[in-house]
Amino acid sequence: MPHPSPPGPQVDSTADDVRRRALRQMRTVAVSLLLFAAAVYVATLNRDGVLGFVNAGAEASMVGAIADWFAVTALFRHPLGLPIPHTALIPRRKDELGRGLQDFVGENFLQEAIIRERLGAAGIAARAGQWLADDVNARRVVDEVAEVACIALGKVRDEHVEALVTEALVPRFGEEPIAPLLGGLLAEAVRDDVHHGLVDLALGELHDWLEANPRTVQDVLGERAPWWAPDSLNERVTARAHVEIVRWVGDIRQDPQHRARRALDSLLARLAEDLLSDAGTQERAERLKDRLLEHPAVVKTGVSLWQALQRALQSSLADPEGAVRRRLLIEVRAFSARLGSDAALRERLDRHAADAAVFVVERYGNDLTAVITHTIERWDGKEAAERIELHVGRDLQFIRINGTIVGGLVGVLIHAASVVIH
Repeated sequence: MPHPSPPGPQVDSTADDVRRRALRQMRTVAVSLLLFAAAVYVATLNRDGVLGFVNAGAEASMVGAIADWFAVTALFRHPLGLPIPHTALIPRRKDELGRGLQDFVGENFLQEAIIRERLGAAGIAARAGQWLADDVNARRVVDEVAEVACIALGKVRDEHVEALVTEALVPRFGEEPIAPLLGGLLAEAVRDDVHHGLVDLALGELHDWLEANPRTVQDVLGERAPWWAPDSLNERVTARAHVEIVRWVGDIRQDPQHRARRALDSLLARLAEDLLSDAGTQERAERLKDRLLEHPAVVKTGVSLWQALQRALQSSLADPEGAVRRRLLIEVRAFSARLGSDAALRERLDRHAADAAVFVVERYGNDLTAVITHTIERWDGKEAAERIELHVGRDLQFIRINGTIVGGLVGVLIHAASVVIH
């Protein structure tokens, strides 16, 4: 089975057509000057006086034109097809040229001092702040971020979340002792009275519900009344019990120092201490944690929570006037304003950008520049020479043109010196 030929340089046919025409035009100019010099040389051959100077200049122009044609052609191919030494340099030595170009780029561009200097002069943070100050650009950033976020959220499947829960979160939670964590959190909450707000909320909701649902409370209490007691008695007892329960909950709700509140504080403090120091309590907490983690509902709950969050985020991100986009736009505008007014922030961001660039270059610089060598090594020598000539050949034709003109001038000067000497 034949091996595929190595890939050559990338081709842009439209741009190459333009380059090819320009190269052909400049070659025509160079050849025309050579032919003109040859015609002048023939026309002024064996003439004296001024025409002698013209003849000498024309002769030197031909020499200069032919010499420079040889030099330019020798870069890309053998002149006239003759295997003259040190010609067709690019096809024969493209690999060495690639390595030299790699070293040149690495030594002169991918250096820490150069990178920091150029990034510092660029003022990336200031330019970013000015660009984001335009509301059109700020909205564009938000739109792009929202679109990318929507795509990313859509790529996350339920099975991915299920695998994350079962293979990463649950095993990690299973390995981590839960009792010290719960004990520490609970102790801090009790110490800072954080739980009082939650207790107040629960008591308020409970009191309102009890007042709004007396019949439900009485029915629940009536189910536990003695079977032999008269119904009328049970109704009076349950009604009275409901009133007392509402009053008792109301007292706890109104009195921050109620003994029930102090008892709850004491209970929570004791539980926190036991979770931190009592082996029995810690063991029971771990068993409870294990039972919860092993329950099938854990995975289903995790997936359900993700689905709800995913739908909410996608819906808000897709809406140009949604809450998430509005918030993003506010933050982008605020960030732009800070970049415009806070010089320390700009300096810090520029420094971080320079640090990141230096890190990338130090870690991957050799790999980046090696792309040059590896790419050139895979090119076919003849094709590479043709491609390079197509890109730089037009400018190289000026060497031939200059050689023709400068050679003629030098020829005139030499002829003048000869006349003076004789």
